[in-house]
Amino acid sequence: MTKQLFVNLVVSDVEKSMNLYTKIGFTNNPQFSDATAKCMVWSENIFVMLMTAEKFKNFATKPIADTKNNLAALFSLSVENVDKVNEIVTNGLAAGATEPSEMRDYGFMQQRTLEDFDGHTWEIFFMDMSKFPVAEK
Repeated sequence: MTKQLFVNLVVSDVEKSMNLYTKIGFTNNPQFSDATAKCMVWSENIFVMLMTAEKFKNFATKPIADTKNNLAALFSLSVENVDKVNEIVTNGLAAGATEPSEMRDYGFMQQRTLEDFDGHTWEIFFMDMSKFPVAEK
């Protein structure tokens, strides 16, 4: 079996969240979606499951974090160029996401941040390894 990554997130409104994630470039896989969860596909090996709290509790062994007020994790998505970073963030903002900080430029990497309706934080970035600083010997 191919290695895959599934990120499972609690959301307050599954449909509204699915629409936001669709606007930033995910597609919905209806085979693994229902009224309580939506499987959102980033690539052939990366998936985000948007779940109601009730559905998520079936898998959880600890209390669910309040991601509106506390950071539980940072999720990062790489894209092919800076224009794509800007396109995704612009589309996300138009769909109701927020951008909690300005673009960060590290020379070899440009990064912008989006937060969804429930405070889940996504770092959208482009990295040009040809510009990565080389350590002096």
